[in-house]
Amino acid sequence: MISLQALRQTGLSATRSFNASSTIRHFSVSRTNYDNQECKVLVVGGGSGGCAMAAKLSSKLGKDKVIILEPADKHYYQPMFTLIGGGMKQVDQSYKLMSDVLPQKAKWIREKATDFDPDNNVVKTSSGTTIKYDMLLIAIGLQLNFNKIPGLVEALEIPNGKVGSIYSPKYVDRVYNSLRNIKEGNAIFTFPASPVKCPGAPQKILYIAEHYFRKLGKRNNINVIYNTSLPVLFGVKHYADALWPIVKKRNITVNTRRNLIEVRPEKDIAIFQNLDNPSEIYEEQYSMLHAVPPMSAPDELTKCKELVNESGFVDVDKSTLQHTKYKNVFAIGDCSGSPNSKTAASAAAQSPVVYRNMIAALAGKPLNNSYDGYASCPLVTGYNSCILAEFDYSLTPLETFPMPQNKERYTMFFMKKQLMPMLYWTLMLPGYWNGPALMRNLFAPFRFSQK
Repeated sequence: MISLQALRQTGLSATRSFNASSTIRHFSVSRTNYDNQECKVLVVGGGSGGCAMAAKLSSKLGKDKVIILEPADKHYYQPMFTLIGGGMKQVDQSYKLMSDVLPQKAKWIREKATDFDPDNNVVKTSSGTTIKYDMLLIAIGLQLNFNKIPGLVEALEIPNGKVGSIYSPKYVDRVYNSLRNIKEGNAIFTFPASPVKCPGAPQKILYIAEHYFRKLGKRNNINVIYNTSLPVLFGVKHYADALWPIVKKRNITVNTRRNLIEVRPEKDIAIFQNLDNPSEIYEEQYSMLHAVPPMSAPDELTKCKELVNESGFVDVDKSTLQHTKYKNVFAIGDCSGSPNSKTAASAAAQSPVVYRNMIAALAGKPLNNSYDGYASCPLVTGYNSCILAEFDYSLTPLETFPMPQNKERYTMFFMKKQLMPMLYWTLMLPGYWNGPALMRNLFAPFRFSQK
């Protein structure tokens, strides 16, 4: 039996239940054992890219050669948040315990990275632990800056309020509550003037909401408005050309270059700025507001100027994803400075490239694998339709299936809702899924040419 005193020494709550393997892993990450650590590979971040890469690397290098630095106890499948906002899924379906998804051959230190010192191959943690590495993989993701918009946090905290966001498990349920509660007035959806994880998601919840209003027979009483900081509806013209007719048919108002800068929850007013004419300010009354927060690389990373570019993201070669200065540092996923859309599909496509290049770098060999910027965005347009956007660095379609993907299809919706979550948990996180490149090659002889 494990004594109560032992539990307290590890900083664990005696009231929380753990399975045997989970308990052992939590004991193994206590500060008592890890004041100073060394490893072959340190993976900072246990999200999509970090978890998949830790699985690949620990399988290759052996037990305890890889350390994962990750403070969270839950791993969320974030692409599901859009469906939760539309009432199609529940929050408790979107996560698993971190102890159940991280690879057993790797050591998990459940702490936060606070200081990067690439000149000395060291990372320090929130408890003062020092970890020395031979190779570093930064997979720390993006930081959600809700507090950068005055009044937004206060609006999000109002019980049964009118403001929500699919970008946080804390606020995602508020979106569906707002859909149900609104009867008339303006339903406003935003896109911020910053990098965004899954840049199609703000539109997905827009289309789902509009469809919901129609289903409940209250659409005629609600103005549906999309205020985006971008100069375009979607960054890839091939798919933007397919989305504009949908917007017009469904009478959705789109205002480009309009950025949310303040929320006044006591009056239900959202303040927007015209980015092309900053002195031009708009006050818009809302009955529902879906707010997407500005995002950035985490502060712990951006303060290490040796590692990041001018935008605060890890300064890597966009093909090899190796750091431009430190040859034993790589990045994957949203924190990378590579100019691709920040999606889970991007991390999946990056993972075989990063893995092979890291193994080559460890052996002192040339890096022969290259990432083409592949990203995928299943643009859900309602409760039974989806446009599957796939493209590369040049914003040229890079589609998998032998049919035009710039059309709304139920098959793509079914794949998004039912198949992709299973693929994520059973193939991507254990390190087996490397993106759809193999499927694309198999379907190539049957594919329609894109005009």
